[in-house]
Amino acid sequence: MNTAVKPTAGTTELSQLIWRFLPLYKRAALFSFVNSMLVLAPTIFMLEVYDRVVNSRSSTTLVMLIIWVLGTYLIMEWLDVVRGKLMYQASEQFDVSLRKRLFNASFDANLKNPNSGTLQVFNDLRTLRDFIASPAVTAIMDAPASILYLFIIFFISPWLGIIALIGAVVQVALGVQTERKTLPALTEANKAAISAQNYASGVLRNAQVVNAMGMTGHIHQRWMKRQRLFLAKQAEASDTAGINSASAKLIQMLQSSLILGLSCWLTVKGMLLGGGGMMIVASTLGGRVLAPLAQLILQWRLVVNARDSYRRMENFLNALPERQYGMSLPAPEGYLNVEQVTAGAPGSPYPIIRGVNFSVAPGETVAMIGPSAAGKTTLARLLMGIWPSMSGKVRLDGNDMYAWNKAELGPYLGYLPQDVELFDGSIAENIARFGDVDMDQVREAARQVGLDSMIEALPDSYDTLLGEDGARLSGGQRQRVALARAIYGWPKFVLLDEPNSSLDEAGEKSLLETLLELKRRGSTTIIITHRTSVLPAADKILILRDGQLAGFGPRDEVLAALNKARQQQLAASGVPPQVAGGMA
Repeated sequence: MNTAVKPTAGTTELSQLIWRFLPLYKRAALFSFVNSMLVLAPTIFMLEVYDRVVNSRSSTTLVMLIIWVLGTYLIMEWLDVVRGKLMYQASEQFDVSLRKRLFNASFDANLKNPNSGTLQVFNDLRTLRDFIASPAVTAIMDAPASILYLFIIFFISPWLGIIALIGAVVQVALGVQTERKTLPALTEANKAAISAQNYASGVLRNAQVVNAMGMTGHIHQRWMKRQRLFLAKQAEASDTAGINSASAKLIQMLQSSLILGLSCWLTVKGMLLGGGGMMIVASTLGGRVLAPLAQLILQWRLVVNARDSYRRMENFLNALPERQYGMSLPAPEGYLNVEQVTAGAPGSPYPIIRGVNFSVAPGETVAMIGPSAAGKTTLARLLMGIWPSMSGKVRLDGNDMYAWNKAELGPYLGYLPQDVELFDGSIAENIARFGDVDMDQVREAARQVGLDSMIEALPDSYDTLLGEDGARLSGGQRQRVALARAIYGWPKFVLLDEPNSSLDEAGEKSLLETLLELKRRGSTTIIITHRTSVLPAADKILILRDGQLAGFGPRDEVLAALNKARQQQLAASGVPPQVAGGMA
């Protein structure tokens, strides 16, 4: 496809993409114009039959006319099919060109805000794709031919042209009225539909809690409130659009009849150019002048939905520009450096982490501890390059983690989030991160976390399908699969956020052995934990309190300082030293 057309300066990413398909639109518009010109073929055939065949009684003339008009019909049908294929091709290419970009943008949006409701953008993509190949667009393409028809009618008779022009003005007025009356209702209906869909998605994600605690009835009422608003606004818009659409059809039929009647009167008075034959031509063209406008009004809901989808998608893409990555970087060794980092949730002006500064050498294991809401998970997201910082940098081997191309860096990172997420696929695919499955490494990772015997006991072993979110596994099993995924390929930097929250005693033992093996292989490891069972594997301890670094250093020194501070606190509160020592 020719993409040489250059958009003007200041156009948005979405409009630039649409400009790329201008050659296809031009070809389709050309076919539409030619097709519209051939619409007079039946009228010309009828006039010729009455004028030539009836008067001359020539069968040969009739046969030739039939062959001509049938050929014209075939050409019109062929042009219509080709135009449809061109518009379908444009819609498919539009979808393909945006699909990956929207997926990546939605992914970035969900990293910043998991409840951003980005699935709506894919509905908007489908709406725009359907609109590109819809009758509304072909009606717009037919508009130039309608203007030409109007000039021809004026040429036949100014009086007929005035009637045709009045009909067109009335149709435009109907379109404006449809816009003004249906736009607010359709906009509210779309908002209500999106709200109901997002609410339902959130409820379905927590279906077990809703069912177990008998919340279904109340939740259903809340969903129905949103759904009723959507249906009411949609019905309001539909009623208005339906009335105006019927009015547009009525005006189109009336105009044809009025033009026919007036042209007949003008013919009787000898005031019509071309005589009686032009009476039929003017009537036919009069109806065709209003056809595109009537079609647009009939498709008005689709037009408004497409416009709303375009605006939402345009704002979405403008808010999430495509990430630009620099040159490829060498594989990291695992040197982590956190430089006076201050950060909060993306989009929030309030910092959660303030002035955190520390370094970890390759192969070291750091246990991050602290009370709840201290900012540990936020710091974990910063360390993995998921969230950007307000100030300061998180660097791995001197390179900014957030700016590093994750497609290149990903194989060298291992991450186990606090909320374990598995995906629909086999156990092997989940452990191998849905890349090329190296079964030797998959088995090694599963064996390391103590999962191999359980997997091999399954009927399909490593090919067992987990279902959505690993629904076929228990909480502990899901956590072990996610841990195996994190250490798959023995990455250089591993971060585990509460990896033992769902593990039993055997799982805790396997986790400790895994941490020791990571250390042996030279992996830099950060483990966030509230339990002391993993501390023997830690080289250093990092204490986070109220978003600030409250302590960092070698494990034994930090533990000794904590015990001393605890004993002093207990002694200050009146607890005898021997009791304080026992409690410590």
